Amino acid sequence: MQIRSHSESHIVELEDGSKWQIFPGDLDLTLGWKPETELTVVEVADEVATHELLGGGARVRARPFGEVWPAGDVKDALKDG
Repeated sequence: MQIRSHSESHIVELEDGSKWQIFPGDLDLTLGWKPETELTVVEVADEVATHELLGGGARVRARPFGEVWPAGDVKDALKDG
């Protein structure tokens, strides 16, 4: 699926209309994404993310737009790198 909008670094909208929040520790992995970048959405069992966006040479943790990140788990994941 291609990107419809990625005007904010932490939010990406795909051509199907779905919107995703990018995990703060993965924002740098999205810098190379272009509108023609093909992304695949995969459901995952991760401590901080419910999904991953795969494509453009990156594996990016994400949550559907509007969902709250689990603060403690995010803090731990960012601290651990």
